[in-house]
Amino acid sequence: MDDLDKFDRLIIDELQRNARITITELASRVGLSKTPCQIRMKRLEEQGFIKGYTALVDQTKMGLDHIAFAQVTLNDTSSKALDAFNSAVRRISAVEECHMIAGNFDYLLKVRTRNMEEYRAVLGEQISALPHVLQTSTFVVMENIKDTGI
Repeated sequence: MDDLDKFDRLIIDELQRNARITITELASRVGLSKTPCQIRMKRLEEQGFIKGYTALVDQTKMGLDHIAFAQVTLNDTSSKALDAFNSAVRRISAVEECHMIAGNFDYLLKVRTRNMEEYRAVLGEQISALPHVLQTSTFVVMENIKDTGI
């Protein structure tokens, strides 16, 4: 983080708002000429500050408007067990996010499906079948108030 100056941070902020911005427009918005802006952007990519570019999709329009958070408790938290769980959970397409938690449970999953019926199937057939799962608890989203989509 110490390697980033004001211009680097401005470039990152602008690209997070619109990654399809032209280099000319980006340079103008951050107060640089085109070539130095392009060099900085390339450096930010090479150093891993910018990991890639993607399209933000409206999941509701895609029919995936059911969001649930699942708490997952494991029966084994050894490194081998955690690695097995981590590897397996990455293969479940309905799991949008997975976070290891310091608390009364081990993982918090954000799961996006079409409806409750589909969620129940994902929970029962996929999440509960993950390695070392002892128990789960579900919290269904009633309304999405803020989602940066990033």
